[in-house]
Amino acid sequence: MIITRSPLRISLGGGGTDLPSYYENYGGFLMAAAINKYVYITIHEIFRPGFIIKYSEIERVEQVCEVKHPIIREVMSLSDVGSSIKGKDLEIVSMADIHSGTGLGSSGSFTTALIKAFYTFGRKHITTHDLAECACDIEINKLKEPIGKQDQFIAAYGGVSAFHFSPNGEVKVRALELNQETLYTLEDNLMLYFTGIERNASDVLRDQHKRSLELDKSMLDNLHYTKEIGIESEKALLNGDLRHFAELMNTHWQHKRVRSKGISSERVNEIYDYAMKNGALGGKLIGAGGGGFFLFYAEEKSRLRSAMASAGLREERFRFDFEGTKVVAS
Repeated sequence: MIITRSPLRISLGGGGTDLPSYYENYGGFLMAAAINKYVYITIHEIFRPGFIIKYSEIERVEQVCEVKHPIIREVMSLSDVGSSIKGKDLEIVSMADIHSGTGLGSSGSFTTALIKAFYTFGRKHITTHDLAECACDIEINKLKEPIGKQDQFIAAYGGVSAFHFSPNGEVKVRALELNQETLYTLEDNLMLYFTGIERNASDVLRDQHKRSLELDKSMLDNLHYTKEIGIESEKALLNGDLRHFAELMNTHWQHKRVRSKGISSERVNEIYDYAMKNGALGGKLIGAGGGGFFLFYAEEKSRLRSAMASAGLREERFRFDFEGTKVVAS
C-alpha cells in the first residue's frame, strides 16, 4: 500500500498575485506557510477488475476515461502514471483532516499528494519543483480552473516560504530565514477560526481573472498594492517585527474584501470586527474569500480564544509543516 500526504496552507501576504492573469503581465509575489493539517492519498492493488475510487463519492470504473473526478482522471492519464497502472486493478482513497471549500488550499494539496502517490506506486522519481509544476499544469492548463500556483507549490515544498512568479511562468521558491524566536512566536500567535461558511471560490477567482485580463484599473491597483503589502510583510517577519506584520494583515484584509463582490459579507465582517475588539491585532480571510477560515494574529491569545468560543466559533489549532508532500508508507 502507498500512502502519501500533502499539507494544507495559510497565506501570509500577497495572495491573489499568483494567478497567471496577473503575474504574466506584472510578476507576482506572496508568502505562505504549510500547516500540519493534511490531505492523504492511499493506493493499493485489489482483487477485482478495474478501479475503486473513494473521496466524497465512490466510483467503480473499468477504464481511466470513465473516471468522473477531473483531477483523478487527469493524473491517471499522465504518461508516466499510465504506464505504471496499465493492467493493474487499484483502489484509490482520499481523506483529509479538513474538508474542501474552506480556503486552505485543499485542491492543490490533493493534486500533489495524488501525483506523488502514483509516481511512488510506479517506482518513479519526481522532484519537488516538478511535482508542483505538474499539479499546476493539471489544474490550470488542462482543467482550466481560474486559480493560481500558490497552493500546489506550498503543498509540495512545505515550510514558511516566499514565492516569486515571473511573467514567463517560472516560480522561484525561497524558504524564509526567520530567526527561531520569530518563527516560534509567529506560530504561537497565529490563530485559525472557522467562519462556519463553506464556499466555492471559483466565482471570486473568475471575476479576478476576467477583470485582470480586461485591464480593469481598480482590480489591478488592488493587486499591485496587495503585492506591495506582501513584500512589506516579508520585511516585517525578517526583522522580527510581528506587530507590524499583524498591522499589515489588517491592511491586506481591508483591501482584499473590496476586490470582488463575493469576498466578504455582513457575517464575515461581523466576525472580523468582533475578533479585532477582543484581542486580535490583525487578521484576514484565508483563500479567495466568501467564507472558510479567518487567520488572526493575537498576543492576548486567551482573551481572543475565550471571546471566539463564547461566540460559537471553532478554533483549529495548528503548527507549521516543514516536510511538504511526502510518502508516509510504501
